Amino acid sequence: MEFMTEISSIQNIIYIISSILFITGIKMLGKEDTAVKGNFLSALAMFIAVSVTLIDVINPMVLLSGIAVGAVIGSAIALRVKMTSIPEMVALFNGFGGAATFLIAWSEFNSIPDSLFQHILIMITIYIGGVTFTGSLIAYGKLSEKISIAKTSIITKVFTTLFYASLVFLIFAIIQPVTPSVEFNFFTILLALTLLGGIGFVLPIGGGDMPVVISLLNSFSGIAAAFAGLLLLNNVLIVAGSLVGASGLILTIIMAKAMNRSINNILFVGYASSSSSTSSEEQGEVSPISVSDAYLILESASSVLIIPGYGMAVAQAQHVVRELGELLEENGTEVKYGIHPVAGRMPGHMNVLLAEANVPYDVLAEPDDVNPTMDVVDVAVVIGANDVVNPSATEEPGSPIYGMPIIEVHNAKTVFVLKRSMSSGFAGVQNPLFFKQNTRMLFGDAKESIGGLVSEFKE
Repeated sequence: MEFMTEISSIQNIIYIISSILFITGIKMLGKEDTAVKGNFLSALAMFIAVSVTLIDVINPMVLLSGIAVGAVIGSAIALRVKMTSIPEMVALFNGFGGAATFLIAWSEFNSIPDSLFQHILIMITIYIGGVTFTGSLIAYGKLSEKISIAKTSIITKVFTTLFYASLVFLIFAIIQPVTPSVEFNFFTILLALTLLGGIGFVLPIGGGDMPVVISLLNSFSGIAAAFAGLLLLNNVLIVAGSLVGASGLILTIIMAKAMNRSINNILFVGYASSSSSTSSEEQGEVSPISVSDAYLILESASSVLIIPGYGMAVAQAQHVVRELGELLEENGTEVKYGIHPVAGRMPGHMNVLLAEANVPYDVLAEPDDVNPTMDVVDVAVVIGANDVVNPSATEEPGSPIYGMPIIEVHNAKTVFVLKRSMSSGFAGVQNPLFFKQNTRMLFGDAKESIGGLVSEFKE
């Protein structure tokens, strides 16, 4: 007995060390130059925590096998995934975390809860974990464009109804121990409704809101992990889950604020349908420009603001964008990058891409930093961004995105918009920026267009 107590004390001490490493690692993620080390430190903390758990596991080979299989699968995904698919991968990883806590709580229920508090904790953990799992799968499908179901479709309405039904049934499942015994298997019904409810939670949410949804699901996975830690009396799981849950929730609030919308509006209202937007014919005519003409304007510019969007990710143009920025600086031009909090398909998507291309962190600027001086910017280069530079947000009260803070590139002296076509953005709202007098459209693949500008500078 004394030996087991001593082993337990050693485990808790190592768990505390792992928790400190977690906290330090997450703090290091806040800066570009320490982010990689922070990620490694957090992974090391998890490895230490899992390893020390082997001490009192009855069959350690099962746990070791799980670690090995997970390491192989995770490494394969990390090595093969393209940078454009990072948002989908993040959504899947959120789902895997939810599935893990879902199964842990299920196992604890089968062990028969010791108290009403433990029963309530199990029900809530199962629900959050299950909704996170299936909701993340739907988010993955939407981000990869494998799922395209209209918000007004019968399928969406059915699953939305199931989501609300799952909430009602969760309340019943929580109070079930203090109610007269029922003659049906309420737990099986809860499991099914929870998984179906997760689909109904995310399915109605528009594609333009996916960055916020990913952040929220990440928070859910952390909260579920913290609850699972309470069930297992595992301190490091409680700490790690609380950190992920809190940071994810804070990021969700920040991103919602960046869109000037409430979380309730994002989850249950969303943008108006794209059918309300006007067509290009109603807006006017666009003014195309060639690479050679764009070069002449850039070559004489004193200041250039580059605004990356999902189009840059699709074209994998971050490296040539960095090269163009360096050539402009060598030419005496002041270069900055305007980064909108919800540009791309996940939180920090553009930051990740530019960091991969070794773009200095100090030249990245938020909308509040660049908008006040936009009228003195000689050229604003919009690379595949749409909704985050749409002037409808400030000029058209009837627009579905009216009130959303944007990067106000339409106030720059000249605007270059790099796009493949005149299609609307992920929110499905047409952009009048394309038709303004100071805007020039540079059509084509962003990587090829930027590469052409780079060649012009080198020649």
